[in-house]
Amino acid sequence: QVQLVESGGGLVQPGGSLRLSCAASGSIFSIYTMSWHRQAPGKQRELVATITSSSSTNYADSVKGRFTISRDNAKNTVYLQMNNLKPEDTAVYYCAADPAHPIVAAQRGYDYWGQGTQVTVSL
Repeated sequence: QVQLVESGGGLVQPGGSLRLSCAASGSIFSIYTMSWHRQAPGKQRELVATITSSSSTNYADSVKGRFTISRDNAKNTVYLQMNNLKPEDTAVYYCAADPAHPIVAAQRGYDYWGQGTQVTVSL
């Protein structure tokens, strides 16, 4: 079992930055594929960024060059640094974890999810 707790969301102006954190507990964090997803009102949840156990990363086209996912295995924490935020980035952001390869996890659904943190980009 893995428990995930996100933090760091809030209200920011367009062009601003936020850093989300996701603290994991309950299992061997370092072996897990970790990811960030988001869901805007009236839209489907989408995968934003993924980081493997070997720290390989992948990003949605909409956030490439602006968002950076990273992990600190000593702290059992994964981060999402979000720069140059746009109003269309407004959503609830969720952290997810899975022991499988990211392609497998994405296809069958991640095993573990956090409760989400709201990010609002607005003047």
